[in-house]
Amino acid sequence: MRMTRARKAVLLGVVLLAVGLTGRASAETRLPEAAPPVTASAPTIEPAAPPKATKPKATKPRTKPTTKHPGARKVSNPRFGGPAGSHVLTGTKGVALTFDDGPDPAETPKLLRLLAKHHVKATFCLVGSNAQRHPELVRQIVAGGHTLCNHTWNHSLKLGKNPAPKIRADLQRTNAAILRAAPQAKIKYFRAPGGNFTPRLVAVAQQLKMTSIYWDVDPRDWSHRKGETSAAHQAKVISSVARHCRPGAIVLSHDYAQPDTIKAYKKLIPWLKKRYTLVALP
Repeated sequence: MRMTRARKAVLLGVVLLAVGLTGRASAETRLPEAAPPVTASAPTIEPAAPPKATKPKATKPRTKPTTKHPGARKVSNPRFGGPAGSHVLTGTKGVALTFDDGPDPAETPKLLRLLAKHHVKATFCLVGSNAQRHPELVRQIVAGGHTLCNHTWNHSLKLGKNPAPKIRADLQRTNAAILRAAPQAKIKYFRAPGGNFTPRLVAVAQQLKMTSIYWDVDPRDWSHRKGETSAAHQAKVISSVARHCRPGAIVLSHDYAQPDTIKAYKKLIPWLKKRYTLVALP
């Protein structure tokens, strides 16, 4: 049976439509092509957050080292830090030069002239027996405006171990010798030889209206090492005082039989005056 031209055209269209649909379905069922490989890049490191600020731990301020005095007790006021509560500081910014064991007929006059030259007042701790032998020197010390201090009758290192009546007799005997030489003198201070204060010794001195004084600076001018030259000894005294002195210090030295001490102070006094106010204990 012969198809008409119109029917042929319709049949051809149907075939073509079917082929197209079959191809589309085939294409949709195929696996997708692999995606192109991703190239790994170096990771970016974010800058670390700054550490959280922390408050520094509080530290105790460093303090200038001080000498630990034998027999010293803990006190709220460092001025009374010597053995049995004796004074180690003046209580002001003034530095007090103190000279022990005199008067000495050879060295005390030299020291008095040196102090007068520089307009410096000091404190003299007098041994009673020496004051009795040299009353004229006691008078010179008083005339120079210096302060007097009782240093026992014969420099007894063990006086503080004695009963109170015996201590009192010794201190009164010493004061009497000083006052015979200079009746108007005031004796406001007491120093135990060797710094060997005991509570009993301090108490008796206080009853006699004397304040017990120790020291803050000790150049050990009385100690001469074997073979030590005069120049070396003077240098030791100068260095020790200069190194340890501070405002308010009580400085221990000796005029009795210590010519190198007097020579050392010829250099020390000008040096100290530039840095401190030198005072006699009031």
